[in-house]
Amino acid sequence: CPTALRKASVLIPITRPRPGKSSEIVLTVRSEKLNSHPGQISLPGGSEEPHDADAVATALRESEEEIGLDQGKVDVIGRLGDIAVPSGFQITPIVGLIEPDLEFVACPIEVAEIFHVPLSHLMNLDSYKSTSMTYDNQTRKVLELQFEDFRIWGATAAILYHLAQIVEQSKT
Repeated sequence: CPTALRKASVLIPITRPRPGKSSEIVLTVRSEKLNSHPGQISLPGGSEEPHDADAVATALRESEEEIGLDQGKVDVIGRLGDIAVPSGFQITPIVGLIEPDLEFVACPIEVAEIFHVPLSHLMNLDSYKSTSMTYDNQTRKVLELQFEDFRIWGATAAILYHLAQIVEQSKT
């Protein structure tokens, strides 16, 4: 019988545009010390805990723990469909707007680095390419994109690509 997926939520923190400054999305480099997905690029977030009221609460709590993002500074504007990943998680992406000048503090146990990627780069469907990788002796197709020295791939790339598709479809 299939194993139940563990519920998790991530926040897609998008900075509000300012005169002379375009919107960006905040991403993290996961600590090499973590058991799951060490060193990978991710959105702030993590596993649901029993006291979390819902997926939004999980994403906001985890973002505060990981990057010091005050929950009261996030204007939640929506959510994307859940995504199941081979590592056993069902991830709910939550979209939130934040001010562009917030200071973040990485929790060193979980986050090695915090960086910003221009929204325009992540919303450009041509930025993404499909590649293959082997996980649990199975070859899987994964999306990836490059930003500076960062390789964004797997679930994070899939979530951002899905958001880009939604944005693209809303233009028509």
